Amino acid sequence: MNGILIIDKPDGVTSHDVVSRVRRILKTKRVGHTGTLDPFATGLMVILVGQATRLAQFLDKDEKEYEAVIRFGFETDTGDRTGDPKPAPFAPESEIIERVRGAEWKAILVSFLGESEQTPPMYSAKKIDGKKLYEHARRGETVERKPLRINISDIELLKTSKNEIRIRVVCSAGTYIRTLAEDIGRAAGIDAHLSELRRTRAGKFRISQALRLEQLSELEDPRSALFPMEVAVSRLPQFVIPGDRIDKTRSGLSTRIDQTTFANGEQIRMQDESGNLIAIGVYDASKNSIRPKVVLI
Repeated sequence: MNGILIIDKPDGVTSHDVVSRVRRILKTKRVGHTGTLDPFATGLMVILVGQATRLAQFLDKDEKEYEAVIRFGFETDTGDRTGDPKPAPFAPESEIIERVRGAEWKAILVSFLGESEQTPPMYSAKKIDGKKLYEHARRGETVERKPLRINISDIELLKTSKNEIRIRVVCSAGTYIRTLAEDIGRAAGIDAHLSELRRTRAGKFRISQALRLEQLSELEDPRSALFPMEVAVSRLPQFVIPGDRIDKTRSGLSTRIDQTTFANGEQIRMQDESGNLIAIGVYDASKNSIRPKVVLI
């Protein structure tokens, strides 16, 4: 059983819980995913099944889209609603509401567009020296973290409501929306934290394509919900393998080609004449050949 499954993760469960549930429903152990969502977050998870797990490297860097609710009044030690409020003077709620109402949100949000550096929060799954940051944080430790380059390609205000705003964000993989929420609050001069988060897109996959776990379990044949593996790498240029080279490709042998528009080192989608994905290869201009890098079938 090989393919890609798009799941709408519910609130209150971990990404690992989702993978475990899919394993039970599909009755297969080889299941993975391409991007963790915090337990309080909801929305799109790209689940890889069978040999599709080998394609994670081609999906985990995809652009992401979120809808987020930012609540103003105080920051938390985790940057989101699950944490404890940081020690700080609390402004009256009426003052917070007035400041939210009067903020120039369009100008503030536009200032976050483009590339910038973002420091990973201590309460995150990023590993430093083999240990996840949140493991350090739970022990009261603070670890030095290097800022990472991120890109926000689109951001817009969807709604304001008393002490909250709802925004839509399109960003590069690895962007921490809880950190963005804090930074937006600081830019507005109002302490803030992330109250809600919903992922609505990952690469080409959209939330409208997702199934809830209950829906998946109710299908007569849950395998019918799988997208073919080819979808994961459809953006890569294609090479149709001659019939007499398919077994050799599966054995990891390179195939010479007559003509090409491929760039040296470019990743190539290697398929048979029926469109089945056999391997992901790399073009070697010096030998005018494609060498299989990830063999799937």
